[in-house]
Amino acid sequence: MDNAYQLLLTDIKTAIRDERHKAIRQLNRSLIGVYWEIGRLIVERQTQHGWGKGIVEQLSKDLRQDFPSDTGYSARNLWFMRQFFETYHPFPNLKQLVSEIPWGQHILIM
Repeated sequence: MDNAYQLLLTDIKTAIRDERHKAIRQLNRSLIGVYWEIGRLIVERQTQHGWGKGIVEQLSKDLRQDFPSDTGYSARNLWFMRQFFETYHPFPNLKQLVSEIPWGQHILIM
């Protein structure tokens, strides 16, 4: 193949990779947003209703039953979501930055 074709192929591959990276970043932001909301809801309802640790275990069981193909709803991960919200909610100006960090990194930070 000639050089022009190789340049075309390289440009197309670059465009595909760039879009994949954008999609992954957007998915990460969405997941972090959902995890923030789950953590917020757990904190608020535990406070509001005086619920203890058992509620997280029950939530985990029910979520895994209702969303069997999804991962991330173990009791341990729900506790991380709760901790995530409690850690960052006092700093609302960090919320956008926090959404750029992958979930695994947040777990390491916490």
